Amino acid sequence: MAPKNRWHRRPAELLRVDENFSFADLDHRATPGWTGTKAQGKAFGASRGDLLSELQERLYAHGRTGGNRSVLLVVQGMDTSGKGGVVRHVMGMVDPQGVALRAFGRPTEEELKHHFLWRVRKALPTGGQIGVFDRSHYEDVLVARVDSLVEPEVWEKRYEEINRFEREITESGTTIIKVALLISRREQGLRLMERLHRTDKHWKFDPADVDARTRWEDYQQAYADMFARTSTDVAPWYAVPADRKWYARLAVTELLTHALIDLDLGWPKPRWKVDTQMRRLAATMEGDTLAEARAAAKPTRKKVKRQEQEFAALVADARR
Repeated sequence: MAPKNRWHRRPAELLRVDENFSFADLDHRATPGWTGTKAQGKAFGASRGDLLSELQERLYAHGRTGGNRSVLLVVQGMDTSGKGGVVRHVMGMVDPQGVALRAFGRPTEEELKHHFLWRVRKALPTGGQIGVFDRSHYEDVLVARVDSLVEPEVWEKRYEEINRFEREITESGTTIIKVALLISRREQGLRLMERLHRTDKHWKFDPADVDARTRWEDYQQAYADMFARTSTDVAPWYAVPADRKWYARLAVTELLTHALIDLDLGWPKPRWKVDTQMRRLAATMEGDTLAEARAAAKPTRKKVKRQEQEFAALVADARR
């Protein structure tokens, strides 16, 4: 039996950043919209795999036949906020050949010679793809600001440049899902200390993470200004409480699922005639093989019809 859908409201409604958002009011351990337990949340998130997989396959098929629709999932957050876990758990449920993953670190020497959006444009998903940015162009109004890598007049101009850029790519067919994983200072300290306690996690520890903690309030202000200046109608931010890893992964799964449902993509129609190609193929087959293929036709059509009905039921349940 499939796990029960215990969302009482869509995360897209509850987590969307608007003019009323405030870090002071944020409960980092909250689970907005989810009425079930941790175990129920993990089970339900995993159960979304079948629906996500077919939605992604339809998007991929759309792109392979000339369609321009794509999805860009931007995952932003402080160190240890769970960005990598979200990418592994959520995108692990879909076919990797339809996913374009890019992690943005410090710009290389070549990238520094260009406009800050140059490297981002090169990484955008093409038609049919789900693009995932682990960190993103928003580093250029977060780290660049807090660490004084550029002058204030430089990063100030970037907010509107980003808004124009995101309007441009949405108009070209890309749906943008911008997720900010918001972890508390206390929880981040615990996760960093755990990395130091575990030899198998030392590779993930960066001394610079401790330096960033000394500028925590500066980062909070930078995030608040980023939300205020770049959460737009075409590309809103979703503020996801991230102290509970299972909830953050569940919420992002739901945001991606509904974004793909809203594309409302069916299977592409072939540009050739099915009957004609059947006759051509039949002419190349031996008699017994052809008889076997024809005997399988009716059961195959029934199977496809059943799968379409199951898919429609999953979509209807998600939309409730």
